[in-house]
Amino acid sequence: MALDTGDTSFILICTALVMLMTPGVGLFYGGLVRRKNLISMFALSFVAFSVVTIQWFLFGYSLAFGTDVGGLIGSLEFFALTGVGMDGEGIPDLLFMAFQLVFAAVTLAIITSAVAERIRLSAFIVFGLLWTTLIYDPLAHWVWGGGWMSELGILDFAGGIVVHISAGFGALALALVIGRRVGFGQYSMDPHNIPMTLLGGALLWFGWFGFNAGSALAANGLAANAFVVTNISAAAGALAWMAASWIRGKPSSVGMISGAIAGLGAITPAAGFVGPLSAAIIGVISGLFCYYALLFRIRRGLDESLDAWAIHGVGGVWGTLAIGVFAVAGIGGISGLIEGNAGQLILQVIGAGAAIAYAFVGTYLLAKIVDLAMGLRVSEEEEYVGLDISQHGESVQV
Repeated sequence: MALDTGDTSFILICTALVMLMTPGVGLFYGGLVRRKNLISMFALSFVAFSVVTIQWFLFGYSLAFGTDVGGLIGSLEFFALTGVGMDGEGIPDLLFMAFQLVFAAVTLAIITSAVAERIRLSAFIVFGLLWTTLIYDPLAHWVWGGGWMSELGILDFAGGIVVHISAGFGALALALVIGRRVGFGQYSMDPHNIPMTLLGGALLWFGWFGFNAGSALAANGLAANAFVVTNISAAAGALAWMAASWIRGKPSSVGMISGAIAGLGAITPAAGFVGPLSAAIIGVISGLFCYYALLFRIRRGLDESLDAWAIHGVGGVWGTLAIGVFAVAGIGGISGLIEGNAGQLILQVIGAGAAIAYAFVGTYLLAKIVDLAMGLRVSEEEEYVGLDISQHGESVQV
């Protein structure tokens, strides 16, 4: 199949859109922390993008998409992009590599939720390199690179398993290892700049069109369907979270944008398999599930600081299971439970369960190893001063 200039142009644009999501995460998280840690949250997102870029071109892409080895990992045939050139089927192989790179980068940025305001930069660099190599790359291979999930028929259109379950449940494990922030639950840790968080959320919503529509890997009807259902699910999630929080008090703007991201996370795995009405249902349920997951996290006193688990993790699980319920053969070639295929729901349960276990246990062990080897968190004095000064020697000017 020859290169298609329309498809190539489209995926180039989608790759740029997804790249914008990584600084979008920095903005979203940066507004939610205290002012003395704003630069740190931005920096972690840029560090994540830089670390993953080098890891991905050297060996990460090959581990994810190289020739299958036992259903578990790819070979190193594409080391340093050997054999990955300007030719390809529909789009250049180099462009497919770049599109997958920005997915890996934003996933590592999402997991910084767990370590906000207390991570040592050097420890994050080491952890990020190990996590992308040992957690993200195998999951990407299992689902998209010809691994065992792909062979079973487990579906994930754009990253419910690979991105959102891995980042969400990885963040939960990492938060348990690094421990609570000093003073957590004793004094206020309210967001310092809500408009910044809303701007970050807007960039994420915008970038998500490239995330999901681009996963069709062509400028076609499937991409258009993914684009439309992405927007519907996000809007439904925003309104559902807002309504649930309104019952308990005031309808916060942070809650509304969190609900939108919950809806976006849930539709991500299903965007190529479901229609608009199903997308609205998926978004509403995701907004509610993720809101109550956040309340559960607060009641348990868990300091998964910026709620990657409650939003991305829980949303990703629901969206992965939703494929097995709402999938329409006329859209993605696969039927779900409503169309009489209960087997797909069983497969989705297996996929979600395996991803949760692997991401949580693997991340917990990696975090423990890095903590023992070099210490994950800053000293109490450095935490009190703030990571902007203690880690970067910079501060936000008034």
